[in-house]
Amino acid sequence: MPSTPRPLRKLGFLTIGLFDAADPGRGHASTLEIIELGERLGFDSAWVRHRHLQYGISSPVAVLAAASQRTRRIELGTAVIPLGWENPLRLAEDLATVDILSGGRLNPGVSVGPPMHFEQVGKALYPDTADTEDFGYARVRRLLDFVRGKPATDFSAVAGFEATRRQPPIEYSSDVVQPHSPGLGRRLWYGGGSLGSARWAGEHGMNFLTSSVVKAENTANAENTGDAGPPDFAEIQLSHIRAFRAHHPDGEAARVSQGLVVIPTDSASPEQRARYEEYAARRLPRTTSPQGPARLLFAPDLVGTSDELAARLRVHAAFREIDEVAFALPFTFAHEDYVQILTDMATKLGPALGWRPAG
Repeated sequence: MPSTPRPLRKLGFLTIGLFDAADPGRGHASTLEIIELGERLGFDSAWVRHRHLQYGISSPVAVLAAASQRTRRIELGTAVIPLGWENPLRLAEDLATVDILSGGRLNPGVSVGPPMHFEQVGKALYPDTADTEDFGYARVRRLLDFVRGKPATDFSAVAGFEATRRQPPIEYSSDVVQPHSPGLGRRLWYGGGSLGSARWAGEHGMNFLTSSVVKAENTANAENTGDAGPPDFAEIQLSHIRAFRAHHPDGEAARVSQGLVVIPTDSASPEQRARYEEYAARRLPRTTSPQGPARLLFAPDLVGTSDELAARLRVHAAFREIDEVAFALPFTFAHEDYVQILTDMATKLGPALGWRPAG
């Protein structure tokens, strides 16, 4: 473990964009208002989750297109788009368009793997090819190639061209995705929770999003033989960060963002504090041992004053090796709760970690 943590350079937040099915407009408007607030408070980035057939943001690229027109500085990210639901070519066009509209502020995060509940939704997604779709890394490789400007086809043509300055081509076929946003390829993130995904992201020059969920894949044998105690989330996450950087061309300079659930209570009312603590306590049992066949290990939600949170983060093995965060907002809180949490993050917690607001 390093003797001192890295100074916190970039402070971001992540929201699911919860809405009421009877009034979805209100929830989407709340999300946009929260992103605007984040910019005013000096946050470096705002990230939105991606949910399908649920009451959260199903089209983050569209939401961020709207956010791009209501903000001027803050970076806008997705954490993460599951590519099993997407056509990489079409997604590349949408991402490039929003990046152009935002002035180069888009940070797309993606992941691979079969869509959740694929047995139930597969035929709706892929009525003719559900049994043959490839949901592995090849899918993100295609997206990377399209975004980074590799040809999507060997065909390009100009038709109806009249060689005058007043009459540009009326039909033009490009062999690469249009619009092309040159810097976007360097701002693609992979959301991973395993050593394999960390290595793959590094080898392919992506940035790495690590969240409050990891796979306890290397601890199974030790547990079965009684050679070790419960898996340590921070140490597992640290191993992923180090594996990513070891395989990335930029080495120790490769970008990693951590996404723990962190809830400062400095300006919270007594009722809010009690509700936040009850929320974290209700979710704590899932953090004591790996869950399910995939052996998913969850990090405890952190609740407390900014000084208390800063002290806990400074001894977190993985936090000590990153200088960017996108702290996750709890799913089910109210708009006014998010305002309080973000305000305390920007004015209390961030400075306690050595961060300075942007702008």
